[in-house]
Amino acid sequence: MSLLPPGATKDMGKMLGGDEEKDPDAAKKEEERQEALRQEEEERKAKYAKMEAEREAMRQGIRDKYGIKKKEEREAEAQAAMEANAEGSLTRPKKAVPPGCGDEPEDEDQSILDTVMKYLPGPLQDMFKK
Repeated sequence: MSLLPPGATKDMGKMLGGDEEKDPDAAKKEEERQEALRQEEEERKAKYAKMEAEREAMRQGIRDKYGIKKKEEREAEAQAAMEANAEGSLTRPKKAVPPGCGDEPEDEDQSILDTVMKYLPGPLQDMFKK
C-alpha cells in the first residue's frame, strides 16, 4: 500500500516526491535523444556553412566585377609595403605626418609676442605697447 493521502493519484504522488516508476530503457532513450540533437546541430552547421560559401562566392563575383579588393588583402598589401620600405632601415618606420601639420609657411615678421597680443584685452594691449 502506498503512503499517499486518500484521493491522491499516482501523478500527485510523483510530484510530492514519491516512488517513480523506472523505465528500463530510459538511459538508452536519453542517449538516442542526445545523438539526434548532435546530428541535428551538425546538419544545421553544414547548412549555414553552405549558405555562407554561396554568399562569399557572390561577394567575390561582385568584387571581381568592380575591381574591389577584400579588406584583408588591402591590409596585407599595406603591411607588405611598410615592410618593404623598412627593409633596409635600422630604425622603426616613421609615422606619417597628418595633413595640415607644418604645411603653412611661417611669417618671419610676426613674432610670438604679436600673436599673444592679439588675444589680450584692450587695456592690457595698451600697457604692453608702451
